[in-house]
Amino acid sequence: MRKRKIIVTVGTRPEAVKMAPLIKQLQHEEWADCRVLATAQHRGMLDQVLRLFEIKPDIDLDIMQPNQSLPTLTSRLITKLDEVLATEEPDVLLAQGDTTTVLTAALACFYRRVPFGHVEAGLRTGDLSNPFPEEMNRVVAGRMARWHFAPTTCAKENLLREGIDQSSVFVTGNTVIDALLDVAKRCDGASPYKGDRRLILVTSHRRENFGEAFQNILRAIKTIADENVDIQVLYPVHPNPNVRTGAYASLGDHPRITLCEPLDYLPFVAAMKQAYLILTDSGGVQEEAPALGKPVLVLRRETERPEAVRHEVVKLIGTDYADIVSNTQRLLDNPADYRRMARGVSPYGDGLASGRIARILKGYFDLSN
Repeated sequence: MRKRKIIVTVGTRPEAVKMAPLIKQLQHEEWADCRVLATAQHRGMLDQVLRLFEIKPDIDLDIMQPNQSLPTLTSRLITKLDEVLATEEPDVLLAQGDTTTVLTAALACFYRRVPFGHVEAGLRTGDLSNPFPEEMNRVVAGRMARWHFAPTTCAKENLLREGIDQSSVFVTGNTVIDALLDVAKRCDGASPYKGDRRLILVTSHRRENFGEAFQNILRAIKTIADENVDIQVLYPVHPNPNVRTGAYASLGDHPRITLCEPLDYLPFVAAMKQAYLILTDSGGVQEEAPALGKPVLVLRRETERPEAVRHEVVKLIGTDYADIVSNTQRLLDNPADYRRMARGVSPYGDGLASGRIARILKGYFDLSN
């Protein structure tokens, strides 16, 4: 039996987290020759996750450059990915999510007539400017996909409303829950915070929040720390200069705010487990934290992950200074409100998504025997 060559692309840390369980699954499938392609859109943060899951790229484009622009990154990726497809001649290429790596992988596959599978397909806000450029990336990638591996029924419905053929859409759950459940079993004691105050974990790095919105977030975090002597803030700071410079200037000297380098995934999961509540503009944290029973306040106006909001374990609070302070303070002061959001709901998967995706691809090649 000829093995089918499947290239799995990863470019950023969240992509690596979500694709690692699928890579491990495909590496154990007798019918699949799984090749890992790292674009290294984010170099160091990507490498952290690959080491954790013991994954070594077969192809490494090492594309990252300091403070790279979107047009430069996009053009370089398309050229490099086309060269890989010409050399490797894969039967399938898989990419996850909504990054520039995903957009360019889908486009390169379209040009080369290589079947493209989109993992975590169908997430939508309906606003191409929010999040920017992720909403455009996933919409365009979706138009070129042969398989749409949707994490939820809501994501599937988004795709069907856009006219995507129902036969190409599969609700699999989100592979991030596969990764989370694995790592959560082996991360105890790995959190960098060793104190006994209530921990507020913060992540904030999204491009659409740069500028005034980010300054509002920083000012709100400082106020929350000033007014609550029983809390500690842990903020792993993204290396982007637009984030790093402002965060250290505004918060670097506060005794109850710990700024640190981006955490490896294992200590980050440990910090989520340890946290009392989480402030974030991250997409992945909106999926992971509810499964750990942690309330999430989202520093955005829109979310492409409405399921946890409907379950009332995630709340959109935007980037207004007063809204951030008041919503955080409510959870710190009101035990009943806190309990309602800390219920351990996981609408994004059961930890079996990778196996479902592998079976769908196997069926495509008619390899049931």
